[in-house]
Amino acid sequence: MHSMHELPGLLIVDDERNAREGLRRAFSEEFETYTAEGVAAAKSVLEDEVIDVVLLDLRLGKESGLDLLEFCRSLPTSPVCVIMTAYGSVDNAVEAIKRGAYDYVTKPLDLGKLEIVLRRAVRSRQVETENQNLREQLGWKFGLDRIIAKSAAMIPIVEKIRQVAGSRATVLLEGESGTGKELAAHALHLLSPRHGFPFVAVHCAALSPQLLESELFGHERGAFTGALEKRIGRFEEAQRGTIFLDEIGEIDATTQVKLLRVLGERTIQRVGSNKGIPIDVRVIAATNRNLEEMVADGTFREDLFFRLNVVRIVLPPLRERKEDLPLLFQAFISEFARENGKRVSGLTKEAEKLLCQYDWPGNVRELRMALEHGVVMAQGLLITPEDLPERIRVPSILRSARDIPALSMTLREAEKQWILRALQACGGNRSEAARKLGISRKTLLRKIADLPLEDQAL
Repeated sequence: MHSMHELPGLLIVDDERNAREGLRRAFSEEFETYTAEGVAAAKSVLEDEVIDVVLLDLRLGKESGLDLLEFCRSLPTSPVCVIMTAYGSVDNAVEAIKRGAYDYVTKPLDLGKLEIVLRRAVRSRQVETENQNLREQLGWKFGLDRIIAKSAAMIPIVEKIRQVAGSRATVLLEGESGTGKELAAHALHLLSPRHGFPFVAVHCAALSPQLLESELFGHERGAFTGALEKRIGRFEEAQRGTIFLDEIGEIDATTQVKLLRVLGERTIQRVGSNKGIPIDVRVIAATNRNLEEMVADGTFREDLFFRLNVVRIVLPPLRERKEDLPLLFQAFISEFARENGKRVSGLTKEAEKLLCQYDWPGNVRELRMALEHGVVMAQGLLITPEDLPERIRVPSILRSARDIPALSMTLREAEKQWILRALQACGGNRSEAARKLGISRKTLLRKIADLPLEDQAL
């Protein structure tokens, strides 16, 4: 990795001396430039110097640049390769991209365009290096050991992830929001032979249909208003790695058709181009919707559903795996105590009871947020009920069957019980209590007026 002041390393490989020297001079201010006329000389430079980008002519006399491309891909920290090819030999460049090249430019070269491509290549290399470092530092964070589970509901899920990770099969992850679908996708990637290549997550619901298409497949310059330069899509970014399509149930009909073609043909087309780009990407999709119901009502294509649903993994909600709560409490408290520089080590019995009784509609994500809140607010070594978010401290009066009045009560007595509980749960706030009871404030005030005076004091 370079220091902040060092220039990125550029190796120019071309068997024509004038072309080599011209390119070296053109880019010597932006790059630490090196040149080589053939494969052997280029390998020598790559073994001795830190090279970020290789600008490589595919025709090197009798040698082929593809041989050098393979060598680059095999290096522990492989440089980004940009291919130069004659205008009539674009097929060779497509083959090179299939084998892992980043992009290509055609001769005669347009230096302005080449500069943009090289800058983008450097950014791609920096991102990949950062991702690699993060993967090494945080690999534990997203591997199977981050899926904290001992419950009967989760053990088969963990085993299934381990089993299918090594295959090429497309995986469909289902489950409510917050159940850990992205965590499972990371685990599938890290346990697969693709773990050294990018993991690219796309949140499909966050983008309009046109933006989503451009995000997934990229676009050519001028493909639509505002497309000022060519853009590489997320499928291309994920080359040889994994793409995670979250909230797949939200994509529109046109994108569904295009995605179906990608899964069938293993090629993509950028928006504004009819040229196919081969891709080697493992697809993991996730949804919190029922795709089978969507197929039945015609909002999701059946053929796409079958393509995505090769292996299905359903992540259970937290309320169905409450045996895992003590493990999750400890893991999250340790994590947030470390992050916030606090010595919090656990929960009081009362706080633990509240957390165990709560239903967790937001699942593990909500639990994480609640415990982070608890750690931040805690005054001592243990989290108390007062340190937890209000929605957990003051549970809904309708949450549990224990709150249902006994059948021996009259209807009037039962109504009184509901009103008193609602007022207690809401700290005496009558508007909030009315909302919880599903009646107007005016109706609640009238009912309170009918209560005995000692009850009204509450």
